[in-house]
Amino acid sequence: MANLKEIRNRITSVSSTMQITSAMKMVSAAKLKKAQDAITAMRPYAEKLTELLQNLSATLEGEVGGDYTTQREVKKVLLVAITSNRGLCGAFNTNVIKEIKNRTEFYAGKQVDVFPIGKKGNDVLAKTHKVHGHHNGIFDHLTFDNVANIADNLTEKFVSGEYDRIELVYNQFKNAATQIVQVEQFLPLAPIKSDKSVSAGDYIFEPSKEEIVLTLIPKSLKTQLYKGIRDSFASEHGARMTAMHKATDNATELRNQLKLTYNKARQAAITNEILEIVGGAEALNG
Repeated sequence: MANLKEIRNRITSVSSTMQITSAMKMVSAAKLKKAQDAITAMRPYAEKLTELLQNLSATLEGEVGGDYTTQREVKKVLLVAITSNRGLCGAFNTNVIKEIKNRTEFYAGKQVDVFPIGKKGNDVLAKTHKVHGHHNGIFDHLTFDNVANIADNLTEKFVSGEYDRIELVYNQFKNAATQIVQVEQFLPLAPIKSDKSVSAGDYIFEPSKEEIVLTLIPKSLKTQLYKGIRDSFASEHGARMTAMHKATDNATELRNQLKLTYNKARQAAITNEILEIVGGAEALNG
């Protein structure tokens, strides 16, 4: 009967785990809806801002962009790793960390530092890279103004010459089950090209087009970083919901197997008891 007691304890333990994973799945599903709506609503704005910047730049002669487009020999690289503060979300954080290591190998022979956003990435990458602080609290108050402060910090590091290139590494949200690791060049700005022909006489600009472009570039950089963090935030909840769904299914399957094992062991014990009683009765009759 000790074996039966052990199986009963395991069934109770698995059932408790299943309740926890099921609750976490429902919480992540609720948060995912809000995060998904936020990134879905933001993407058209970000795309339109980029299109506007491209259209204006296409009508200008020469290189426009000031310090943001300065191309220097790449000696020092800063990788912005956007992860999460919590685990239990499958390979969400691992994929970003792997990509950071791949980019480090790509820039072999150069100084590669990491700017982590998210506790999980900071904990792992701090052991292998030089990290510049951390911004774990951004997810507690995820607003454009808070992200803009981080974007200004990154921009200052590039403009001052502290780094020659800055890249963003994050999970792009596609759906609840799919997240795609993205590597985006943050600074310097890549040459802006447009396939559309824009006539200089289409609009009257006030102030000048050059001033408008130089005003839009910092706004575009802040929007790019905000979109990346928003993408990662939605991807985190999608990955966690999927992971908890799989964990709940696995716990259900394991519980059913344990119940079957328990019933078989119980039937075997009852059968043995019956055989012992019958054997005892036969011995008395004999």
